[in-house]
Amino acid sequence: MAKKNILLLAGDGIGPEIMEEAKKIISWFNKNKKLEIEISEELAGGISYDENGTPLTDQVLYKAMDSDAVLLGAVGGPKWDNLEFSKKPERALLRLRKEMRLFANLRPAICFSELVSASSLKAEIVSDLDILIVRELTGGIYFGEPRGIEPIENGERKGVNTHTYTTKEIKRVAKVAFDLALKRGKKVTSADKSNVMEAGQLWKEEVQALYDENKAYKEIELSHMLADNCAMQLVRNPKQFDVIVTDNLFGDMLSDEAAMLTGSLGMLPSASLSEKDKNGRIRSMYEPCHGSAPDIAGKGIANPIAMILSFAMALKYSLNFDKESELLESAIKLVLKDGLRTADIMEDGKKNVSTSDMGDAIVAKLELQK
Repeated sequence: MAKKNILLLAGDGIGPEIMEEAKKIISWFNKNKKLEIEISEELAGGISYDENGTPLTDQVLYKAMDSDAVLLGAVGGPKWDNLEFSKKPERALLRLRKEMRLFANLRPAICFSELVSASSLKAEIVSDLDILIVRELTGGIYFGEPRGIEPIENGERKGVNTHTYTTKEIKRVAKVAFDLALKRGKKVTSADKSNVMEAGQLWKEEVQALYDENKAYKEIELSHMLADNCAMQLVRNPKQFDVIVTDNLFGDMLSDEAAMLTGSLGMLPSASLSEKDKNGRIRSMYEPCHGSAPDIAGKGIANPIAMILSFAMALKYSLNFDKESELLESAIKLVLKDGLRTADIMEDGKKNVSTSDMGDAIVAKLELQK
């Protein structure tokens, strides 16, 4: 079996704590399933700025681009809020996405049956929920030019951001959504603001054109929905959705909203993927949907499950270890069934455990299944 190399970027806040639990899981698979995953660790985010004067060094970027997968913990925190924009910890994340050309962000929103009561919605609305949001990641208003803040007359200032998309950018992310839907519930909802934005009108037209051009997609049900209505429907009747594909801005918002349907951001992973290069290789980065949570950093109470599930996604999408990915997901479900909970998903009658205890419990369940 060929060796695989994964770059670990623990980052800031609770990042190092949850990454330690992911390392336990990787170690278990190497020992018990002979996966031969080699890991290396580098700095990114605020901790990199403190050490190197930049949130991401060129050396770390090149290492990320040469890796089979990147696992990122979290970046940012109030300590670095007053840095100039180009030096903020979050620029590490944006630079990795841009330079690695990670155009498709996959964010599943799955409500484990054991955690139905943790959701703020009624159990019957979220029970067995399984949504996948595919977000375009390298275009739109976050990267469009011109951008900036400039002085204008009367001593005021003007902030400018540009929302722009091309046919290629839209179709390549729509293709990812359609291909994934074929393996799921065969339903795609494209969310845009075509009623008020020309870029949104183009988005709708190009998604529809790709669908019409490909006979392989005919068994898929495609619908178009305004992004604000999609936000409302996610709360009203989330199980009407299977795969949602949308642009960078709306995907950022809708995926966070969908995440909270499940009860906690601490449960939800994400994957960011590039196109295949000429050798068939895909660059990829995996990270929890939650942030760095500096208010609980160092307390040992953070939920590591989203980080561990991010590794499960890496096993599936980058390393081609589908069975091992399913084994890890099963172990997590067994731990939740046993009633173990970190603080963010704690309920009456359950056992409150630490970050490290949760990681150990998942390893124990892997042992039972091997």
